[in-house]
Amino acid sequence: MDERISTMPDRHPRLFRLADHTIFVVEEIGRIAKLLGGALAALPSLPRSRRLVVDQMVRLGLESMPLVVVISIFTGAVAAWQAAYQFQGWVPLRYLGEVIGKNVVVELGPVLTSLVVAGRISAAMAAELGTMRVTEQIDALEAMGISPSRYLVMPRFVSATVMLPVAVIFADALAIAGAFLVSNLLLDVSAHTYTMGLRRIFQVRDVVAGLEKAAVFGMFMALMGCHFGMRAEGGAQGVGRATTLAVVTSCVCVLILDYFLTTFLFPIAGV
Repeated sequence: MDERISTMPDRHPRLFRLADHTIFVVEEIGRIAKLLGGALAALPSLPRSRRLVVDQMVRLGLESMPLVVVISIFTGAVAAWQAAYQFQGWVPLRYLGEVIGKNVVVELGPVLTSLVVAGRISAAMAAELGTMRVTEQIDALEAMGISPSRYLVMPRFVSATVMLPVAVIFADALAIAGAFLVSNLLLDVSAHTYTMGLRRIFQVRDVVAGLEKAAVFGMFMALMGCHFGMRAEGGAQGVGRATTLAVVTSCVCVLILDYFLTTFLFPIAGV
């Protein structure tokens, strides 16, 4: 009895810490949901804020294209080589185009592009809004009666949601082209065989589903960047911490959402 009583105080701090962490997570989810609600509520003012949206599209979309180009080409090249390595002795290389096309459109294009672009988009948003927060520029906007949700969050939310699928379209095409170069130049797969494989298994719904995944990823990237940026505090160190949290959380959200979206968009018969 005495031993049991003596161990109880050691367990209580752990329980309190677990409760604190649970409360913190619930509060963060509530704040993110509130931020999302504010962005959606500000959508009717989109025509009035079109210049802000276009500016964010250029910064978050077009300026990310050089990175997307490099990543996509080498992603396709690696996918082709790895597929050929796994095929050897088991599957003829004439099926290479089919495997590459399906995997790139459904998974590699949306996910890898989102992971790479998430680092740039979330970091940029968190750093910019975090600097505005610690220098009290956001407080000044509120004092002037300007809604931060309309002026800061909504343009970034819309631009990330629209531009990430656009980036994925280019990523898919470039990855397939990179895989073709490796297949044709190094693996002796003719252009006709490769393209016939792509055409044989191509389905529009796969492309649409991949773009839907990219749009959802873009929404969460914007939410994470804006959320952590607008809650930054403590000067330059706080901005750096907010930027790191935004990038890490965005990448984790992409991977978690990818599983749930994949199971919803690509059901398996009989399962």
